[in-house]
Amino acid sequence: MDFRFNPLTVEIWRHRLASIAEEMGTTLERVAYSPNIRERLDYSCALFDARGRLIAQAAHIPVHLGAMPLMMRKLLRAVSWSPNTLWLCNDPRFGGTHLPDLTLTAPVYTPNRTKRLIGFVACRAHHADIGGMTPGSLPLSLSAYQEGLILPPVALVEKGRQREDLLDLLCANSRSPHERRGDIAAQIAACHVGIRRMQQLVNQHGLTSFLHHAEETIHYAEAAIRQLLAQMPVGSWQAAQRLELPTDEVKYLKVTLRFDGSGTAQFDFSGTSAQTQSCLNATEAITHAACAYVVRCLASEELPTNEGCFIPLQIIAPEGTLVNARFPAATAGGNVETSQRLVALLLAALRLALPHQMPADSQGTMNNVVIGGIPTGEEGQQEAWTYYETLAGGAGASPQAPGASAMHTHMTNTRNTPVEALESYYPLQVVEYALREGSGGRGFHPGGEGLIRRLRLRAPAHITLLTSSRAQRPQGANGGEAGA
Repeated sequence: MDFRFNPLTVEIWRHRLASIAEEMGTTLERVAYSPNIRERLDYSCALFDARGRLIAQAAHIPVHLGAMPLMMRKLLRAVSWSPNTLWLCNDPRFGGTHLPDLTLTAPVYTPNRTKRLIGFVACRAHHADIGGMTPGSLPLSLSAYQEGLILPPVALVEKGRQREDLLDLLCANSRSPHERRGDIAAQIAACHVGIRRMQQLVNQHGLTSFLHHAEETIHYAEAAIRQLLAQMPVGSWQAAQRLELPTDEVKYLKVTLRFDGSGTAQFDFSGTSAQTQSCLNATEAITHAACAYVVRCLASEELPTNEGCFIPLQIIAPEGTLVNARFPAATAGGNVETSQRLVALLLAALRLALPHQMPADSQGTMNNVVIGGIPTGEEGQQEAWTYYETLAGGAGASPQAPGASAMHTHMTNTRNTPVEALESYYPLQVVEYALREGSGGRGFHPGGEGLIRRLRLRAPAHITLLTSSRAQRPQGANGGEAGA
């Protein structure tokens, strides 16, 4: 076969592979039970080759997608793969981010007798409750053991048969077991769709062609990222930010960003404070996701997002620090809050290197709101329930345009829960949902406005707010004012 490089062929195969991940996501959305996955789309899907390299992903959640390649590499060393077996994991020691994010991974084999390994499909979904000390499994915790059920790699489906004992264990640790069953079933369905579509692609074009074109898309992305980084100004730039903590600790995130003109970038987090006693520790996977996201934002949207985007990046994240915490450090907020602070930190360093190209700070938080019903235990009284949402806010203005208002930014990419769905599914009433006028930083191009969401509780509940950018305002750039 003639495999000479053809950019048109690369583009076709990029979309062929990505469409599989997109279809997996559509399946998950349609089959899922909980509003957090069905309405907010808090999930991500990706494809890997037989060596565990990312070959395609859907445009889902950046903090999920940037972290999954690290989990895939760890699973390769820990798991004995076989056909018709699906592995479940959320353990931070295996590339997990925080415990509510359950990742289901399945190997894909040729459908003939040889059963040659083609690659892997994976989907990660945020489950609204996985146990732990508070409803929603996003507590102000001091240890991973307080945050919910920890799952090292375990076979949820073994040789085509679902392990009901394992599913029973998972559901027994959740305040909303019916949701867990429905959402796990949706993830299994999504993986089966990915498996079938990869096998069909191999059947249609042949295994040799599939492997070649998957490899070619990786090389193409790597070459494009190296060309981009080679054009960056040569030098090193430092930035630091204090992390807002629920304790009296004083902790800083620090980075030195280096470009040497060779087509690589180094993100050196040496000097970052030691891990905290609070829940805002980031795993190594989260830090990798933040770096990958920022570099991907610098590149063209038309570039395929795969392993090639990450190869030119060197990430130094010292173990035992906020950016690579040792187990059993609490990480519930690291995935949602520290990831956002890491992006703000990296953009601050990039503003020194590229002062007239980088945007100002966005809201810098995912604004996590968790409301859980408190069952009384009396006959006829309410059952447990858990509502989880991240609230949108203002996006930072760029040198070319104002910031968008009431939008999820950077490491999150979810929708809001529609008022109709929220009020029909939970004992809650939305009293007000509006822009918070005047909250965007003023400037020639102003920052985007935040929002106000006011809820009325119709039943007793436990509320957790896990947020940032309260003590430190989002900073403007090039003379623009800070946001509220």
